[in-house]
Amino acid sequence: MSKGEKTKKPIFKKWWFWVIVVVVVVAAVAGGGSASDSSSDRSNQPDSSSEVQTVVSTQNPAKSNADENVPTEYKSALKKAQVYSDTMNMSKVGIYNQLTSEYGEKFSNEAAQYAMDNLEADWNANALKKAKTYSDTMYMSKASIYTQLISDYGEQFTEEEAQYAVDNLEVDYKMNALAKAKTYQDTMSMSPAAIYDQLISEYGEKFTEEEAQYAIDNLS
Repeated sequence: MSKGEKTKKPIFKKWWFWVIVVVVVVAAVAGGGSASDSSSDRSNQPDSSSEVQTVVSTQNPAKSNADENVPTEYKSALKKAQVYSDTMNMSKVGIYNQLTSEYGEKFSNEAAQYAMDNLEADWNANALKKAKTYSDTMYMSKASIYTQLISDYGEQFTEEEAQYAVDNLEVDYKMNALAKAKTYQDTMSMSPAAIYDQLISEYGEKFTEEEAQYAIDNLS
C-alpha cells in the first residue's frame, strides 16, 4: 500500500452499518411480537359453536332426566287438572279436591299436589268465566254470584278471585232480575209482591231493591 492511499475500514466498523442492524432487529422484534399477540388473542377467544353445543348437551339431557323421574301418576294428575281448569274453569281448591276425592279421580295427595304446583292456570280468569256462566244460565245477582264463587259448597275460589270476577263481569243485573222474576211467575205462579220479596231476600236472590223493582215494573 502506498503512503498516499487511505486505508479502507471494514464495513462492520462503519457507523451506518450498525444503524441499519439496529433498525432491522427492532422491526423483527416488533413484527414477531404482534404476530405472537395476534395468535395468542385468537387462541383465547372462545369457540361460539362449541360453547353452544356444550350448553345444549348439558341442558336438554337434564330436562329429559327430570321428566323421566316424575312418576306416571303425577303426570296423569297434571293432565287431568289441566282439563278441569281449561274446560270447566274450576278453582285451585276445587281441582285439588276433585283429584283426590273418592268420588272423583282418586289420585294420591302427593300426585294432586304435584299437579297443582305445576298447573298453568289463571285463577282470576277462571273465576270470571264461571261467574259469566252463572249470570247467563241462572240469571243470578251480583251478590249471589260472589257467594257461590267463594262457597265451600260451591266453587271454592278465593275472595280476591271472586271479587275480580264480579268487578269485571259485564252484565245488566236489572235484566237478570227480570228474567228471574219471570221464572218465578211462570213456574210458581207467584204474586208480584212475593216475587219482589224473593228477589231482594238474603235467603233468596239477593238483588238490590232497585233491580227488584225494575223486574216487577216490567213483568208482563
